[in-house]
Amino acid sequence: MTDVKKKAAGAQPDGSGDEPLLKVTGLAKHFPITKGVLKRKVGAVQAVDGLTFDVRPGETLGVVGESGCGKSTMGRLVTRLLEPTGGKVEFQGRDITHLSPGQMRPMRRDIQMIFQDPYGSLNPRHTVGGIVSTPFKLQGVTPEGGVKAEVQRLLELVGLNPEHYNRYPHEFSGGQRQRIGIARALALKPKLVVADEPVSALDVSIQAQVVNLLDDLQDELGLTYMIIAHDLSVIRHVSDRIAVMYLGKIVELADRNSLYTAPMHPYTKALMSAVPVPDPRRRGAKSERILLKGDVPSPISPPSGCRFHTRCWKATQVCKTTEPPLLQLKTGHQVACHHPENGEDQAPGDAPLVTDSITVKPVEAVKPVETAKAPAAGTPESAETAGSAEAAEATGPAGVTDGDAGGAGDGAGSKAAADGEAAAAAEAEDKPKG
Repeated sequence: MTDVKKKAAGAQPDGSGDEPLLKVTGLAKHFPITKGVLKRKVGAVQAVDGLTFDVRPGETLGVVGESGCGKSTMGRLVTRLLEPTGGKVEFQGRDITHLSPGQMRPMRRDIQMIFQDPYGSLNPRHTVGGIVSTPFKLQGVTPEGGVKAEVQRLLELVGLNPEHYNRYPHEFSGGQRQRIGIARALALKPKLVVADEPVSALDVSIQAQVVNLLDDLQDELGLTYMIIAHDLSVIRHVSDRIAVMYLGKIVELADRNSLYTAPMHPYTKALMSAVPVPDPRRRGAKSERILLKGDVPSPISPPSGCRFHTRCWKATQVCKTTEPPLLQLKTGHQVACHHPENGEDQAPGDAPLVTDSITVKPVEAVKPVETAKAPAAGTPESAETAGSAEAAEATGPAGVTDGDAGGAGDGAGSKAAADGEAAAAAEAEDKPKG
């Protein structure tokens, strides 16, 4: 399979020449924070705050960013699984921002979603045949040849055995379960598929198979994808254009080649530098990895101005006071930065922002330690050496992902609250009744 994908007829790699299939303008979602018995609102988690982009027919738009930046929330807003706080979502020229569930039901045939967790997105009490045939029952569609024949065809299409129609999800591996979720999403022949980190929960050896499957299905069925992921190598392989998100906002939007060849936003450059290069010849050489100190700020009270200025090595006074708009500085390359990396400075001569929390410099790679004599295999000394090596590897520089855990805790506050309520309800059901 080549890196350059064959697209649907009439679709250009950069999406030019086509009317947008999906158009998003100023999309926002704020989850309220309540306190007390009366549920008085005391704040809000600004998970998504003012996104503007479009997706054109036949292309794949990739969305990347740290955990907690609002990628999954954006996907659920686009598919109308969440009600937006503000902004507009248009699908094929129709405003679907505030449609009721009944009005959205016919639209579900054209907009489908592949969820991140293949274990939690399938009902364990239903068979595979029942899971994949559910869209037909909900939409009142009777496919030619019958529902069972169509479900078996879909299972074969995604690489599963049609004879597994009566099996249950627990009888399948993670990769097979994700294929079942893909078959369910494709049942009604949608036009837009939003994939929320479709391979992040899978084993590395299975990820390439699922990614190639999605790519082949796009060529065969003429699908349009919006793929959300944090794996930059996966996004580079499957995407035509890529949007980089940071703390609820898009900071850079460009085609794949432009973004990876010459990233313009400092945050994008830091993300690119964190991608490991599995090349033994570079061992002992100087690494260009950029280390960003500090965690991602809380989306409850994001920084003023540019939200990245608290961790940016190019920040100046204007970055702290004025939010940079998302402007097209090159053909097909939009960036929201006052001081872009590979472009003209938008605020030349501005005084630098003095802070002690930012230290960005190339990292010297640790040279391998040469030992005079390696201990024999199977001895206590060899086991101790192996354990030390594993510990050293585990505590190596983590690059830009050092702030990942903090961002996940802050940016997914609403999701954690929902998970807590679900856990409390499950625990209440499990308690014996007196």
